[in-house]
Amino acid sequence: MTEDPIEPDTKDWTWTLTRPCPECGFDATQVAPEDVTTAVRSAVAPWAEVLTGERVTERPTPTTWSPVEYACHVRDVLTVFTGRFALAREQDDPAMGNWDQDVAAVEGRYAAELPERVAAQIPERADELLEVLAGYRGTDWDRPVRRSDGVPFTGLTLARYLLHDLEHHLHDVGVRRRGPGDA
Repeated sequence: MTEDPIEPDTKDWTWTLTRPCPECGFDATQVAPEDVTTAVRSAVAPWAEVLTGERVTERPTPTTWSPVEYACHVRDVLTVFTGRFALAREQDDPAMGNWDQDVAAVEGRYAAELPERVAAQIPERADELLEVLAGYRGTDWDRPVRRSDGVPFTGLTLARYLLHDLEHHLHDVGVRRRGPGDA
């Protein structure tokens, strides 16, 4: 287990809302509102098995997260997006607060987390997210929200952005998937 610094990800991943990701293959444009719940459940399910691996706490390189660190990130992404989806339903065109994933990883001591604990937390956090999304109906998916840098989203594009993140991190830890909702 190492806690060497990870170079911060400074990419703007919003382009994944308009075309498939060439790295992980996920095509967020294909996700319809009625697919979101199934896609979230499908994207979190593999973590239970990923986190039983022998080298789950080992980084493949000193500056690449270990599977448990990616899993912690996924757990926390689910929590952050639960708040964002709730905010989008409660307020008109709210600005979402900034979340620094790199600071969260250091402060949350991701590298020191117990894999079995994180494996249990991921579906719990997904259930909390899906509870909020269960209240989304019709035009709720069109409600506007803004990222802290002003980039506009809707409920649906926010869901697509989240799903790409979840799918991409499965790819990061070697889980190969074919598309939205594949198990």
